[in-house]
Order: sequence, then structure tokens, then C-alpha cells
Amino acid sequence: MSGQGETNGTGPPPATAFKSPSTDGKSASRRSTRFKDEDEYVEVTLDVRDDGDGAVAVRSVKNVSGGGGGGADKQEAALLERPVPAPGPGGLSSKLRALRRIASGNSSKRGGAVSLSALLRGERPARLDRSVTGAASALRGLQFLNQAAVTEGWPEVEKRFHRLAVDGFLLRSRFGQCIGMVGSEEFAVQIFDSLARRRGITAQVLTKDQLREFWEQLSDPGFDAKLRTFFDMVDKNADGQITEEELKEVLTLTASANKLSKILERVDEYTALIMEELDPDNLGYIEIANLESLLLQPPSSQVQSRLLTHSSNISQLISQKLAPAPDRNPLRRAAMSLLYFLEDNWKRVWVMALWLAINAGLFAWKFVAYRRHPTFDVMGYCVCVAKGGAETTKFNMALILLPVCRNTITWLRSRTRLGAAVPFNDNINFHKVVAGGVAVGVLLHAVTHLTCDFPRLLHASAAAYEPMKAYFGQRRIPDYWWFVKGVEGITGVIMVVLMAVAYTLAHPWFRRGKLSEGNPLRRLSGFNMFWYSHHLFVIVYVAFVVHGVCLYINRTWYKQTTWMYLAIPLLLYAGERLLRALRSHGLTTVRIEKVAVYPGNVIAIHMSKPHGFSYKSGQYIYVNCGEVSPFEWHPFTITSAPGDDYLSMHIRCRGDWTSSFRALFSQVCRPPAVGQSGLLRADLTSPAAAASAGGNSKLPKLLIDGPYGAPAQDYRKYDVLLLIGLGIGATPLISIVKDVLNNISSTSPDFMTRRVYFYWCTREEGSFEWFRGVMNEVAQRDASGDVVELHNHCTSVYEEGDARSALLVMLQALHHAKSGVDVVSGTRVRTHFARPNWRDVFKRVACGHQGQRVGVFYCGDQKVTPELRRLSQDFSHKTTTKFVFHKENF
Repeated sequence: MSGQGETNGTGPPPATAFKSPSTDGKSASRRSTRFKDEDEYVEVTLDVRDDGDGAVAVRSVKNVSGGGGGGADKQEAALLERPVPAPGPGGLSSKLRALRRIASGNSSKRGGAVSLSALLRGERPARLDRSVTGAASALRGLQFLNQAAVTEGWPEVEKRFHRLAVDGFLLRSRFGQCIGMVGSEEFAVQIFDSLARRRGITAQVLTKDQLREFWEQLSDPGFDAKLRTFFDMVDKNADGQITEEELKEVLTLTASANKLSKILERVDEYTALIMEELDPDNLGYIEIANLESLLLQPPSSQVQSRLLTHSSNISQLISQKLAPAPDRNPLRRAAMSLLYFLEDNWKRVWVMALWLAINAGLFAWKFVAYRRHPTFDVMGYCVCVAKGGAETTKFNMALILLPVCRNTITWLRSRTRLGAAVPFNDNINFHKVVAGGVAVGVLLHAVTHLTCDFPRLLHASAAAYEPMKAYFGQRRIPDYWWFVKGVEGITGVIMVVLMAVAYTLAHPWFRRGKLSEGNPLRRLSGFNMFWYSHHLFVIVYVAFVVHGVCLYINRTWYKQTTWMYLAIPLLLYAGERLLRALRSHGLTTVRIEKVAVYPGNVIAIHMSKPHGFSYKSGQYIYVNCGEVSPFEWHPFTITSAPGDDYLSMHIRCRGDWTSSFRALFSQVCRPPAVGQSGLLRADLTSPAAAASAGGNSKLPKLLIDGPYGAPAQDYRKYDVLLLIGLGIGATPLISIVKDVLNNISSTSPDFMTRRVYFYWCTREEGSFEWFRGVMNEVAQRDASGDVVELHNHCTSVYEEGDARSALLVMLQALHHAKSGVDVVSGTRVRTHFARPNWRDVFKRVACGHQGQRVGVFYCGDQKVTPELRRLSQDFSHKTTTKFVFHKENF
């Protein structure tokens, strides 16, 4: 049974209530009405509980125009499951949308019936039940203070008040600093004004009691208090209505606080968009009820599915497994940690163990040999240590060249199965470890000679020196400087000095230019100084060979083993350098087709693909630009997919070489045409485009060398990929995403990937210009997100849940629903705010892919590496999902 009333569309529709027994024994009433808008008739039925809660729920929404029919139930379900297209402000669907927002997720606390006409007019009950999903979401959406400030509480605010106050009063300009809202002082001032306006405070200062009153309202967890504060901040004249100008002012302030310049450029358009949604009747203002209805709307289906995933039994089980181990036995904890370490690093462990064993064996062999040598009677164990250190130095000076033989390493990892046991991805790290071994060997050799061997020889008696004549001459050594002035001494000093210079400039402080501005050594920093100083090793190796030939003790050629150690590695390295030179100066030629200079000092280069040039996603090439420097070669990741008919790379210009490179191309590029991204652009893909560029069509010549292997190229052997890029670190991952889409239908056993999660975090909104085309292409080709799930994070924006980003969240949702384009990135991919919670990311992947292997590929700031590696280990050991972490050399 249902009572039904019909309206004529000119006034509030009458409602007829009836009582019906509820399933739980409590009374309930069902209210049904029909209302007309133009020639459409819709029947809306509401269930209203009479048990004191006064819950309101939409029972049904039926299209009864034309007599209803058998499809009414399907139409009802469709209306309840998805938004209804709006025919215009104040139309039927607009009323339905407002009704669904209110009735689907909220209930009245006053009990009894709720007037349907009041609901349709946008009026709301006095108090709402904040425990529902929509309200819970909104509660996180209006946090004026971060969790740290709330946890600290009033005592910390009071301490800051005493530190910042002047004569017992806190200045308006210091309000944000005092309450813990650092970095958003202008936004904090607006909050100050709204709170003061509500209380009739006209002074520009606060007493401690007034500050505490402000603090208590801002830290109040209740939704009504937050909503009132936010509304008051926008409502400048305190008339209870927000005009378009007031909304524009706060949107401008919000965009400025979050460093979003593009929103500032279109603030009028975006203000009108929000007004259109919150003022459907074109009244010219927004009331608090309109704002509340938008904030309390149910979360999207995507959010709901994510919440359901995290509330599943699997998710709870993972949380329990990841809890701290209750085992208090330190030996068992240490044993378990060691087991985990060996499981994750067994390749590195056996290689390091072999290297250490070889060094120890060489040192012991030489030590024992000189323990039996005639010189031991005069020099003692000093000569044993010096010669042992020399032997390890020979081995390590030869070995250090192998990890930097890029062609050899790439061939071994790509064409052989050694990669299953040898960590080729750590070639540069191993190069650094061997460099440390060289330093230790040189230290042992030089220090023991200079401080022990030579002094003992100088002070030896005539009888003791007699056996030494065969090695040091018939005449006694006159003084200490005799050793230094000889060929052995001069070559030794040259090696030590040049190695000290190269080691120092290779340190990250110098190589990455991390020295402060006032440091006098800053002029020696940068990649160029590192590059040139490393080529000093050509002199070092020449001196090393001479030093090893002109020995005091062993002058027989077959006992002078230095050249024996170095012969094969030096020939291999020299052959590699010759191959690179030949390949880059003629065998691999490229023609520049497109150039775009983007915000954030990034330049994108599209080049012709040389005939026969094959590569894998994640690999990199070396680039030389003779007009910048004829000798320097710099590595850059290939961002195009192997299936593309061009090569592309994106270069972040931070150092001296890349800055000069950008300036060179900026001179020959022209401003972008309408609709094109990038600050400057050169497009020479067609003769017409080249002709239109006039004299600027002559671009600098580029030489390339490669491709070379990188950790990211191994992605095909994983079922699932978790790609994480920070800033320009997204470059190797972009190529992987494109290649996965190109090969997703492949049945090759070498291509196992079927699901990709891509997280890109960048500090500036302008960075999204770099890969806008790629993002749109991926979103278009995989519209359902079944293969690639893209997540963009803009870290300059305050996290979702902060009041400083509340308007942005609202604007973003409205704009994306209307145009399908994200308001921050300008792509089809929705942008998240602040950094992601990496533990939640791993947890979600582990829940969705039990028993599968997940390749985690990260490229970006080194600071995030330990956390991601630890999470990979935790989830691998305590869940059925195996995470394998790879760090790109960046």
C-alpha cells in the first residue's frame, strides 16, 4: 500500500503518510509524492522512522510519465545509482540531486516526519546525524589544524603565545604561527578575521583568553563548528550569505596558499562553476545549508570500493601480521632479522663475500711471502703489511673498471642468465665499494712505507743493511727524501694527490652541488667537476703501472704483476670507449623532431629513431651536445616506448651542463601555439613546420650512445607493477606504462605484467605539463583503469581533509564531473593532494594481489628509498604477496 498525491508543479507537493509495520518491530511511515516539472512526472517515496531516530531514506524514485510501465524498476535503480544529468538550474534533476544528497546519507535528530517540500526547497533539518559515511568524510574535510597541532593541545599554544605576545597581546599577523598553522599566514589571518567578526572583536590583537576561545573552536571535532567557521571565513560581511565576490576572494586565497597559479588565472570561471552548483536557483548567494549539502554528499563509488577493500578481513589480517612482533627474545629477533636480510640481499651478500675473500686471500698470500723474505729482518711486519696492501690495490684497480663497462654489463644482463645470481643493478654501488677497497689498500701501503719501513731501513746497522744492498744499492741511503725523490716516490705522490681530488669531487656534496652559497669550495662542485676529475685516473693508471715496474725489491719482469692485473680490464674499458666514440659519431645519428621547454626547468626532446636501434623500457642513453661541451656525455632515461617510431627524453635542468643545454634550445624555440603546452616549442616534423620556423629551424646537433641497462628494464617478469616516481624520476616509469599498454594482449611468456599502479608525486602543478599527453593517452586507451591505475599527487597542496584545500577539493570534483579534466593537472587523471600514505598503498596492493609477485620500481629522492624498501620487506615477509624493490640510479 502507498498513499500518493499529485502536484500541479506550481507549489509544494502535498504528502500523504501512512503507517506500515517495520521488520524490526519499530514503527515506520512511508511518504510518497508525485511532482511535475514541465511534462515529467516522477513519484518519490520516502521511509521515515518513528523510533526516535527519525531516519529518512529514499524508498523509490519512479518515472511515471506516460503511464509508468515495466521499465520503472530499472529506471529507479539507475536514478539511485548514478547522478542525474541536470537540464538546467532549478530543474527537476537538480531537485532530485539535492533530495538524494540529503535523504540518502543523513537523518534528523528531532524525530517524526520531515517536510518533503522543505527538502525540495533546500531547507535542512536543524541537526544532522554525523555518524553516516558522508558526514564522516566531511569531518575529515574541514580540519583547520593538522593532527600534530591538535595532539600538542592548548599547553603548546600557550607557550607560543608567551613567546610571541607583545605586552600580553598577540598580534593578528602572528596568529597563524601561534596556533601552529605555519606557512599559511595569510589564510590564518582570514580565519582570525572570521572568528573575531563572529564575536564582535574589532581590535587587531588578542588576549590569551580570547586566543583560547579561538583555539577551542578551531580544534572542535564537531562538524557543525567546522562548517560554521568555514562559512564565516567566506562570508565577509556576516550577513549569512556568500556572494560570488566573497567566494572568489577565498578561492583566490586558497589557490595562493597552495601555490596553484593556474587556478588563479581562471578564478572567475571556477567561481562561477561553484556558484552554479551551490546556487541552482540563481539567487546570487549561497547559504550554509547549500554548502553543507555538497560537503555531506556520499563518497564516490571509487572511494567506497577502496573503503570496502580496507575494511575486509584480508586487510584486518594484514594489519595484525604487520603489528610489532611480540617475541621479546633478542636472539630470536636477531636471527629473524638476519634471515630476512639474507632473503632480500643474498645476491649482494655472496658477491661481497667473494670480493672480501679474494682481498683477504691476496693480502695473506703476500703477507706470508714477505714474512719469509730477507727484507723482513730489517723492516719487520711493516713490509708485510705494505706489500699485502699493494697486492689488494692491484686487484681492485683492475676490478673497479668492470662495473663501468656499460656495454658489457648491458650485454650480460640482457643476453645471459647471470642476472639471476649477479646484482647487475648495483654496478655503480659496487664500483663505489671497490673504490673504498682501493683507498684502504693505498692507505696500508703508503702509511706503513712512510712511517715504518723507510725509517727502519735508514736506522739499520751496517751488518743489518748488508743484505739490503741487492735491492737499494751499495751506498747507504743518505736521508728520508731519497725515497720521495725517486721514480717510485714521485709516482706514488702523484697517484695519492690525484686520487684524493677525484674522490673528494665524487662525493655527493660536490657532485650534486649541495654546498652552501657562501662556501668557497662551491665553485668546485657540480657534475662537470666530477666528470673531469674522474678523467684524472688516466694519469693515475699510467703512474700506477710505472710505480709497479720500478720496484725496489722485485725487478724481475714476471714478478712485477701490476701490468698483469690491469691488462685485460684496461683493454676491455678502452675498447668500450672506442666503441662508444664510433657508434656516437656516425653509427648512431639522430635528427631532432620536436622540442618543448616546460615549467620547472624541464626540456623534452623528440628525436628520430636510428635504423636498427632497439631498446627496452627503463633503459637510458648518453647524450652529447657539442655546442655545450664537445667532451661531456650525460645519461638520460628514454621516455618513449619501444614500439614508438621516435625517441624521446625529458631532462630536468639543474646543473651547469643541463642549464646551458636548456638555454641553447630556448634560443631556437618559438612560443607555443594556442592549445599547446610548454613555454617554448619547436616542431620540425614536417617541411611546412620547418619552413614556418624560418631561421630558427636550425637546432643544435645531438649525438647519442646506448642504450644501456637499468633496474627498471626488468619489469616484464612481474605479475603486478608498483611504479613510484618523484618529480623527474617519473621518466623511466612513463616508458614502462606505455609499453605495458602496447603489450597487454601479448601471450609471450617473457611478458607477465597484467596490472600496473603508477604513483607520481611532484611539488609543482606546472610539472604535470611534462607528461600531459602521455597521461591523457593512457587514460583514453585504458578508460576503465583495468590495466593501468594512475595516481598523480601534487605535494604543494595541503592534504585532502585540510580546510586550506576544501574549496579545491570541491572545485576539482565539480570540474572533473563537468568536463572530465582535472583542474590541477589539466589531464583526465584526478590529482590527489599531499604525499600518499605509502603503507596504505602497499596494503591495498597486497589485498588485491594475494600470492602474486609485485615489482616495486622507484626513481626519485633518496630520502624515500629506506621507507619503500622497508615496506617491501615487511609486506613480503608477512603476507602472501611478494614485493621486490628496485631503486633506479638517480
